[in-house]
Amino acid sequence: MGRSALRPGTLVRVEGLVALVLAVGMYSARGSNWVLFAALFLGPDASMLGYLAGPRAGAAAYNLVHTYVLAGLIGGIGIATGHELLVSCALILAAHIGIDRLLGFGLKYPSGFNDTHLQRV
Repeated sequence: MGRSALRPGTLVRVEGLVALVLAVGMYSARGSNWVLFAALFLGPDASMLGYLAGPRAGAAAYNLVHTYVLAGLIGGIGIATGHELLVSCALILAAHIGIDRLLGFGLKYPSGFNDTHLQRV
């Protein structure tokens, strides 16, 4: 394995690919509704509306929604309560975050939307 494969940016992208594949695989294995998947897949990007209140609020809103922590909490609550829709939503969110990381979109710094933990976009 070359040095470029071990760079943090590369590792985070591979991590995103793994999360995307696992989330979509689990979603499929559960027999969840693909119309729901398509309808909600880009929903987390509505958090960018937080930037209307400024870069600090925008980064906070975006980062809150684009972490695996939120997906894990939603999924955990869904599993604990037997609420299948929450589990499906958590898997959709995890898939969305995974593809974002794979494409190089990271968590935002309050200095501006284009400043991410992965790169400047």
